[in-house]
Amino acid sequence: MWYSKLDRSLTNGLIRRYQQFIPLDVNANIVSINEGDTPLIRLRSLSSHKLNITVYGKYEGSNPTGSFKDRGMTVAISNALAAGNRAIICASTGNTSASAAAYAARAGLVAFVLIPEGKIAVGKLAQAIAHGAHVIQINGNFDDGMMLVKDLAKTEQIAIVNSVNKYRLHGQKTAAFEIIDVLHRSPDFHYLPVGNAGNISAYWMGYQEYHLAGHSKNLPVMIGCQASGAAPFVRGEIVLEPDTIATAIRIGNPQSWDLAWEASQNSQGWFLECSDHEILAAQKLLAEQEGIFCEPASAASVAGLVADLANNKIPPDSTVVCTLTGAGLKDPDSALLNGPAPMSVSADLESVKRTILDNIS
Repeated sequence: MWYSKLDRSLTNGLIRRYQQFIPLDVNANIVSINEGDTPLIRLRSLSSHKLNITVYGKYEGSNPTGSFKDRGMTVAISNALAAGNRAIICASTGNTSASAAAYAARAGLVAFVLIPEGKIAVGKLAQAIAHGAHVIQINGNFDDGMMLVKDLAKTEQIAIVNSVNKYRLHGQKTAAFEIIDVLHRSPDFHYLPVGNAGNISAYWMGYQEYHLAGHSKNLPVMIGCQASGAAPFVRGEIVLEPDTIATAIRIGNPQSWDLAWEASQNSQGWFLECSDHEILAAQKLLAEQEGIFCEPASAASVAGLVADLANNKIPPDSTVVCTLTGAGLKDPDSALLNGPAPMSVSADLESVKRTILDNIS
């Protein structure tokens, strides 16, 4: 069913909120699921009263499909629909497929997603299937799938909705707008997980545009955080066989390579790597001390900040933002595999009481 003008008038998504900054025909039917407007949460366990360092988490897991991808997808799908496309396609490590499937369903478009066989978190695969996408598993990694998608789009009337689609970044940049709207300035430092590198590029675009429009007086330093087994920016070269528990950033050949380097260099930022152990420790810290359950890839930004705080790279009187890209339920298996097993006791009051008292610190 095609997205109607009545539906459009009832939405409150980010395209309408930041219309003057979004490249979209004014007469286009906006495809929205009320994405954006995600919380900026003060992370008390990482902030320092003594040094006057304040740390926030931009929790993108509260978007409709549970990740930041929805920001770009509302713009990409709206433009694909306006251009007369009847189908969309993407390669994905999971979150893009879930978002593309949902927004294609909303728009009445056919969705095709290519995923690496056996290398996608079950929560994300379930979303793509539930939204009616045609899921194609390939015997290869994300980078192989991306090459296939780009080749297909050269000969077929089908819109790519990966971040090589310029409209995706224009949607994702709105997260930077929201941060400035809340803080009334840009942060001093911004940490992001980096996989395909579209998001760090989009945030930098957003910070610059809002700065030029007079909404902030400063620009942040951009820090890209990669998993050690999938760190092409840190290595300075493509990683042919990327490997990390953080499946969302298990990418060895980022499609936004040049834009991400530009964001890092022009902001006087840097790229760093985190081990899987450090990423899981950061995920655990966020869940147990902040009440925020994010997927492993999201926690890479916090793992990177933890390392830089330990190395005194953040000066006093700084405001820091870490982007938490996706919800923890995207990848429940990692939490179950790396967390403590549930306790098993007899179904009697004394056993339950003793277990509770033994675990009260």
